Amino acid sequence: MPAEPPSRVATRAGRRSQQVAISIEGLRVVRSGRPVIPGLTARIAAGRVTGLLGPSGCGKTTLMRSIVGVQKIAAGSLTVLGEAAGSPPLRRRVGYVTQSPSVYSDLTVRENLRFFAAVLGADVAAVDDAVHTVDLADFADQRVDKLSGGQRSRVSLAVALLGDPAVLVLDEPTVGLDPVLRRQLWGTFAELAANGKAIVVSSHVMDEASRCDWLLLMRNGEIIADGSPEDLLTSTGAADIESAFLALVESTDAA
Repeated sequence: MPAEPPSRVATRAGRRSQQVAISIEGLRVVRSGRPVIPGLTARIAAGRVTGLLGPSGCGKTTLMRSIVGVQKIAAGSLTVLGEAAGSPPLRRRVGYVTQSPSVYSDLTVRENLRFFAAVLGADVAAVDDAVHTVDLADFADQRVDKLSGGQRSRVSLAVALLGDPAVLVLDEPTVGLDPVLRRQLWGTFAELAANGKAIVVSSHVMDEASRCDWLLLMRNGEIIADGSPEDLLTSTGAADIESAFLALVESTDAA
């Protein structure tokens, strides 16, 4: 299908505009006869880290699965880089990291990356680039089952980077990691966004919101607010994002 016109959205600072990478219109997802996402509309821009925040079970993973095209949708539309989500042209342009590491534990880091590079048809040079991007050069020849949980998460991220994707979807990539590893990963996300990629990161840890350029706050399968962290704090008068989220929930329930 032909690409959409290059729609624009405001940036965090409001000084310039950014191109929309993901466009969601009236998305409806039904599972076991129950609407998990009843009719969601949102825009996600390239060149920034967009945080998808909300409590466990609010629909974050379902939304991310819809974005990468592995979730059946009941209604609405979802385009990524101007193409229907999950369509063949997006296979190397969208990277996806699930909550659990999706690599082979009996292979080394490098062997995993070489295997997935062959599957993706990526250049062999992309293996070393990905290893360095996630700061695993010193562990490239170690088996994955000998790595820490945080290192295994970074191997999965490296796999997602092999095709040099324009969109990177990360489902709670920092769960269970120590503060140092979390900071390192968020630094990597920021660098990738600075290079023009659209980074979508889900989390139920509200204190990670300050690391994002833009936030989509979810509850019960719906977006209850979106904006920069500063905008959401200002609009609610809250001292932190968790308090802002609670204020927005109360406001929504009272409406």
